[in-house]
Amino acid sequence: MLTELGYELYQEWDKGISWKQGETYIVFVQTEKRFLEFPYHRRRTGLNHIAFHASSRYQLDEMIPELKKRGIPILYEDKYPYAGGLGHYAVFFEDPDRIKVELVASDLDVPSCKL
Repeated sequence: MLTELGYELYQEWDKGISWKQGETYIVFVQTEKRFLEFPYHRRRTGLNHIAFHASSRYQLDEMIPELKKRGIPILYEDKYPYAGGLGHYAVFFEDPDRIKVELVASDLDVPSCKL
């Protein structure tokens, strides 16, 4: 998904990877086993979810089949694309650690192009 959103692979190492787009820098690091006693849950203290901007509603709509093809759980699918409320065109899904990810379109005034 990050590549589709314009991020470029920046670094890779044994337990992590980073991506960069302009001044934005995102790092993913595998949690050490000693810190896995309490698994992640977005309602605990810490990260609730992470959101990314799609370049358009079209790009966002195009991501849905790819997410499904990869077996990624879509959240609030029955309310898509307005699960975040009217005027908030977005899809919500979970990563492998069940972190909620939001992809939101920035051009809310352009009609959706579903294929």
